Amino acid sequence: MAPARTGRRSRRSPVDRLRAICLALPEATEKQAWGEPTWRVRGKLFAQLDDHHHGADHLAVWLPAPLGEQEAMIFTDPARFFRPPYVGQRGWVGVRIDRRPDWGLVARLVAQAYGQVAPPRLREALGVATGATTRRAPDEGVMKKKAGRPKAGRRG
Repeated sequence: MAPARTGRRSRRSPVDRLRAICLALPEATEKQAWGEPTWRVRGKLFAQLDDHHHGADHLAVWLPAPLGEQEAMIFTDPARFFRPPYVGQRGWVGVRIDRRPDWGLVARLVAQAYGQVAPPRLREALGVATGATTRRAPDEGVMKKKAGRPKAGRRG
C-alpha cells in the first residue's frame, strides 16, 4: 500500500531547492566561496547564495542579469528583487528565496543567468536565452582586439 499524500509541498530547504535547480544545468558545479555556496559553469560564476550576508534580513541568490533587467525587476517587485552589494553595479540582481518564492521563476532566472556566462555550445544545447545583450569582462573582446591592432599614426 502506498503512503497517503498529505497535499503538502516538498519540505526541502530553500538552499536545497536552489542547489537542485543550479546543478541540473549542464556542467554546473558547486564551489564554496566567500563562505557561501556558489554555482559555476566551466569556472564562471552564475549564481551565489546570500545567506543573510553581513547581517542582511534575507536569504537570496545573486544572479547576473541581461543589460537593463536588474533595474526593471527591482522597480517591478522590490520585495522580491534587490541590487546586491559588490556585483550589483555590474547588473547582477538579488532574488529572495525566503518568502515563499515562485520556484518556477527562480529556475527561469537561474537558467538565464547560466546563459549569461556559459559557453555557446552549452547555451545552445540547453536552449537558454541570454537576453538582448551579453556583457563581457573588460579583459575579453575589446581588450583583445586592441592588443592586436597597431596604434594610429605609427608605422612598423
